[in-house]
Amino acid sequence: MTSLIQINISRQTLTFYQNDSAQPMLYSVSTALNGVGQREGSGQTPLGRHIIRAKVGEALPEGAVLVGRRFTGEVYTPALAEQFPDRDWILSRILWLSGCEPGTNRLGNVDTMRRYIYIHGTPDSEPMGIPGSHGCIRMRNQDIIQLFDLVRPYTPVLIEP
Repeated sequence: MTSLIQINISRQTLTFYQNDSAQPMLYSVSTALNGVGQREGSGQTPLGRHIIRAKVGEALPEGAVLVGRRFTGEVYTPALAEQFPDRDWILSRILWLSGCEPGTNRLGNVDTMRRYIYIHGTPDSEPMGIPGSHGCIRMRNQDIIQLFDLVRPYTPVLIEP
């Protein structure tokens, strides 16, 4: 078996199956507050088969702030959050997803990559285990850093209801 990431929306979990390792790694996540859906502008988490198309943030400090997939030079703090209360915080690392199913999550107005759907870090003050994102899959910073270091580009990602 090759590596696989499986995201379960109803359980709000991400399971990483690493090659032939007997013990999968289980993480609590937060998916979209608006539920599941494929359409651009929906603020929903897309379902189906995906791959990790790109990894962003290698060697950045924990809590590094990313905007447009670029490190801003900032590291998240509660004071920074007060200064920018409307930011959708993308922290530490990004695993950028690309859909594999034309018409479902690839191409046209359902394209996961063009929607900028990521697995990424978020402030530790944000709850896990309940929907709360704008479409992405949020993880604790230490968890995304650990996962980032273990996965390779083109690792399959299955997002299920």
